[in-house]
Amino acid sequence: MDISKQVAIISGSNRGLGKELALELLARGAKVYAGARNPESINLPGAIPLQLDITDPKSVMAAVEVAKDATLLINNAGTATGASLLSGDLEDIHLEFDTHVFGTLSMIRGFAPVIEKNGGGSILNILSALSWFSIGDSGAYSAAKSAQWGITNALRLELAPKNIKLAGLHVAFMDTDMTAGIQAPKSSPKDIAKIAIDGIESKLYEIVADDTSRNVQQGLAGGVLALYPQLFQ
Repeated sequence: MDISKQVAIISGSNRGLGKELALELLARGAKVYAGARNPESINLPGAIPLQLDITDPKSVMAAVEVAKDATLLINNAGTATGASLLSGDLEDIHLEFDTHVFGTLSMIRGFAPVIEKNGGGSILNILSALSWFSIGDSGAYSAAKSAQWGITNALRLELAPKNIKLAGLHVAFMDTDMTAGIQAPKSSPKDIAKIAIDGIESKLYEIVADDTSRNVQQGLAGGVLALYPQLFQ
């Protein structure tokens, strides 16, 4: 894929990884629609600011009407409430699923016909190492990301005949506002953005961006014992 010929729309592109993805695409010559709930918060010279709330179907359809030339969709917008599935506020749990699962699905359902009409293209879902693994107390996030991985697997089969390649990016903690309170090794969003766009350019279905994600992926074959040895102590 020639990135310089792509027309991209990115959700959550006013900061963090979304902003770095937009910058990377702009640097490679792509046209970029930069989506955010508040488009005035977007500071990306060369990009087209776009009001976009992926949890609001009307906002999604309005974005579809604007970005009619899109060939590349990146579902980056996310939330992290820290909610426990057992004791967390149900509104927070709903927000996690409304954003990562139903918001992602709404964007794909809206933009897939656009991309198909434009001759085909690519979609990238920003997933997580926590799509495959839970760290316990903040289970709402990992459960929602796991469901997002599930719809990624299902939709790539439905989209392939339409000449649309759907990829998933798995990455652990990045140095963003969302992880500011977490003490753990963190990747640079700029580095991850380059890995992600390289993966799209190479037409990969799965982009595993760091060692943590690779280790968790390998642990899947070992089942519960490999992933959660503390349960057997």
